Amino acid sequence: MDASEFARRRKQLMRMMGPDSIAILPTNPERPRNRDVDYPFRPDSDFYYLTGFPEPDAVAVFMPGRKHGEYLLFCRDRDPEMETWHGRRAGPEGAVERYGADDAFPIGDIDDILPGLLEGHDRVFYTMGAAPEFDKRVIGWVNRIRSQSRAGKHAPDEFVSLEHFVHDMRLYKSRAEIKVMRQAANIAARAHKRAMQVCRPGMMEYELEAEFLYEFRKAGGVPAYPSIVGGGANACILHYTENDAPLNDGEVVLIDAGMEHDCYASDITRCFPVNGRFSKAQRAIYELVLEAQLAAIEEVCPGNHWNAPHVAAVKVLTRGLVKLGLLKGRTASLIKNEAYRRFYMHRTGHWLGMDVHDVGDYKVGDAWRELEPGMVLTVEPGLYIPARSKGVARKWWNIGIRIEDDVLVTRNGHDVLSKAAPKQVEDIENLMA
Repeated sequence: MDASEFARRRKQLMRMMGPDSIAILPTNPERPRNRDVDYPFRPDSDFYYLTGFPEPDAVAVFMPGRKHGEYLLFCRDRDPEMETWHGRRAGPEGAVERYGADDAFPIGDIDDILPGLLEGHDRVFYTMGAAPEFDKRVIGWVNRIRSQSRAGKHAPDEFVSLEHFVHDMRLYKSRAEIKVMRQAANIAARAHKRAMQVCRPGMMEYELEAEFLYEFRKAGGVPAYPSIVGGGANACILHYTENDAPLNDGEVVLIDAGMEHDCYASDITRCFPVNGRFSKAQRAIYELVLEAQLAAIEEVCPGNHWNAPHVAAVKVLTRGLVKLGLLKGRTASLIKNEAYRRFYMHRTGHWLGMDVHDVGDYKVGDAWRELEPGMVLTVEPGLYIPARSKGVARKWWNIGIRIEDDVLVTRNGHDVLSKAAPKQVEDIENLMA
């Protein structure tokens, strides 16, 4: 993403902060996986959103109106020996030249420099609780200034949650962000098509997962979350990630897999028959879920509230479950009593962006948030019918269906970013043939 995008965000944040304020934002540390092996590093989303800086051990500071530069970055210093072992570092010079910092300092100097930057500011924008160890350092710096009050030093007297402002900014995607998210969705859709084409009875779930890893890495990305590849009974486990069972003839496989591209996620779920042809019962459940998803997507438009897609999906699913004999009663009463939750126990979507379950409030006060252009959400109704469900005929057992797409709210309606992933029964069966 172009450096100007990050600069625009910083300017917007500092306008909201106002004068006499300072914001402090650390990134994630490296985290051990086991013994002397770390997990692959991924920057904190809020930090990366404002800086584009990809390294660990860094802290961003924003100071509206500071004459010597409003954006400061503390980062690792250059170290030829460490860089020989672990890779190149930008260093303070690179932070200025390549990442747009007005000024930059070695991270080892932060205890000496940051208290002086805090002094004289009334408000500190900082999110307490996100990084407990760093919280202690911030409190220590403020207390150091307070202890020198008789020397005329003034400590900040107000802490404001930084994430409240940044998360509201992140909820509205810019053109640059939408472009990246569309790319992430297209690559993930290509991987879903690949899985449909190679799937055969007798394969292991992890073999299909490998097809996604191949497509993601070939495009320079990584999985946005642990991929779910569940065949048969495993499709009825919402967050199944073992992916170690065989895919049997006559089963449906559910794959929930998305790619992260430039720190932006896609999130797509598709279901298809392992042998390439839906049975009559599988097709009935699948087409009901698809009908519910299409009805929910139609509710994604400016002016509708966040819950409108869920209400639409629940109405279609409940009516369909009655028609199939899986629920008995009047549709309105069943919805009121949430009888559908026996087979559909989650909500119809979530915000999507730098995080798979992205930031942003779903309610404003007591009311559902109104959808506005630039928001991106998933739409993902489902039905899950485990074996030996009481009162359920055997033909429905172990059918788990979820259909999920990434949907952008546009000025006049919506745009399905993940539309390249097939979901009509005929399209899936023809592709698998």
